[in-house]
Amino acid sequence: MAESTIDQHPLAGWDKPDLDLSGADWRSSSKGRGDVQIAFVEGFIAMRNSGSPQSPSLIFTPAEWGAFVHGAREGEFDLT
Repeated sequence: MAESTIDQHPLAGWDKPDLDLSGADWRSSSKGRGDVQIAFVEGFIAMRNSGSPQSPSLIFTPAEWGAFVHGAREGEFDLT
């Protein structure tokens, strides 16, 4: 089986550190289905799926987080 190209070649432009999230203070958005959690770690914002906390987390810079939140408030990600 072929190795993942991500393992062979890091993503271009990926300039985020490999954060240690083991002691992160995760905060839930709600108690509903599809709940996400966020944590503020070393000047970055980490986001994960609370239903699968062992899965990889998304890491945002403060500017990226601001753009994401703004887009969400404006309905940019609405699927309905």
